[in-house]
Amino acid sequence: MPVPFLDTPRPHAFAHRGGAAHAPENSWTAFEHAVKLGYAYLETDARATSDGKLMAFHDRTLDRVTDGSGPIGSRTYPEVKALRVAGTEPVPLIEDLLGAWPDVRFNIDLKDEPGIALLADVLRRTGAWDRICITSFSGSRLRAARRLLGRPVCMATSPAVIAAIRYGGGLSAGRLDRWQVRCAQVPGRVASPSFMRRARALGLDVHVWTINDRAEMARLLGLGVDGIMTDDIEALREVLIERGQWHPRGP
Repeated sequence: MPVPFLDTPRPHAFAHRGGAAHAPENSWTAFEHAVKLGYAYLETDARATSDGKLMAFHDRTLDRVTDGSGPIGSRTYPEVKALRVAGTEPVPLIEDLLGAWPDVRFNIDLKDEPGIALLADVLRRTGAWDRICITSFSGSRLRAARRLLGRPVCMATSPAVIAAIRYGGGLSAGRLDRWQVRCAQVPGRVASPSFMRRARALGLDVHVWTINDRAEMARLLGLGVDGIMTDDIEALREVLIERGQWHPRGP
């Protein structure tokens, strides 16, 4: 069954972590650049602070991309707010990103358990239910999100469902529909012709990540994938324009 998150022309172009090839990942600068290029879909990650704020941040720890150290979940929001990604960029709140561009859709990777209830609260305050798709490498987090959200949203497949699609496990379109699963988001190498056929038979869109090579973008588009996630948002935009498949956000 079609859902609002996926109701724009395909293929969908996703700015992975905002477009990390051009600006620090998951930073305001990255997201702003993607939006200015015309991206209608932004991909990001969600992690909770110790005092209950939901941040756009990928890693469990702060060390790799900020001037802080240790788990982000052990820090308060004022502490995280004072840190800088790549020495210059503040860590955004998920709620602020949703509010900044009311017409943009967000693919949100839930990275920890505390973030699930926080995301539900953010969606209740912002009303952004139809503008998000929730994904996670944890099936239990996805199940918990379905329980806590209290209303349907677009969801991506769990790793177990991806494996079942790859190897022909016992899945039905009806079961996936009850689970609110609308898309399979997989590494590019997983999106074989047989995987595509099985996903299509289950009524699922197929999104591939993280594709930064132009030739691979073209190959996957030729295969018929429904969406590509990339760090190199300028390259993907150019490839899609060349193919007549670029669908920018409205003015």
